[in-house]
Amino acid sequence: MKKLIKTLLTAALAATLAFSFASCGKGNEKTITVGASSTPHAQILEQVRQALKDEGYTLNIRIMDDYVTPNTALENGELDANYFQHEPYLDVFNAENGTHIVTAEKIHYEPLGLYGKNVTDYAANKSGKTIIIPSDGSNCTRALFLLQQEGFITLKDGVKASDALSDKDIADKNGNTITLAEASTIPAQFKEAAAGTLAVINGNYALGAGIKIADALATESATGEAARLYANIIAVKSGNENSEKTKALIKALKTKAVYDYIVATFGGAVLPSFTA
Repeated sequence: MKKLIKTLLTAALAATLAFSFASCGKGNEKTITVGASSTPHAQILEQVRQALKDEGYTLNIRIMDDYVTPNTALENGELDANYFQHEPYLDVFNAENGTHIVTAEKIHYEPLGLYGKNVTDYAANKSGKTIIIPSDGSNCTRALFLLQQEGFITLKDGVKASDALSDKDIADKNGNTITLAEASTIPAQFKEAAAGTLAVINGNYALGAGIKIADALATESATGEAARLYANIIAVKSGNENSEKTKALIKALKTKAVYDYIVATFGGAVLPSFTA
């Protein structure tokens, strides 16, 4: 009798667990979990919460302000998508980590800005400056092209925005001192820098530090190669590009309401990569 009762209890427990797991999985089919940087990515995602709800989905935004966790979590199946990076960074990450993450859609572009600390001779004097720029491959590349655009340096012949450049790719510094630093630390360094210092700052870090793109001495051209190449993307694990969740998320983001929100909210520090 005891053996029969034990068998029945074991079967009942197994049935209960099976039901629980099935219910959990079924519920997750209608939850879209996205890992995102807090600014501006999570802010933009918040604008589509209701639109997704109207389509039967619950949006779960997980704030991840580093550049590694969102990709490892996506690879491991903890996320349905992430929103924080551009394709050149993703390509390097996949190559170095053996991950299988792909672009689902380009959403916005964050132009780099060139800022000056009490600089009064910007137009007239393009030499003898200390210029702080990001050290990582893609942002360093963009910063160098911006400095060349503004006449502070000359790059070696044949280099492209798709290359991972460093300060060794400068042909002529024109008497300027180029200092490399981690992108996230540049706003703080710039705040403490001596008068006359220049700094190239990413749009998201400028926003986070309260630095207005309107105060930039110059920005990357919105119609240039970098604007197209370095657009921030919705990324998914390979094979999920056309999943129902991915399609619903992209449809909700690529709307006139989101376009108008980006334009009105970020003052040029963030630009839509799609047309309204």
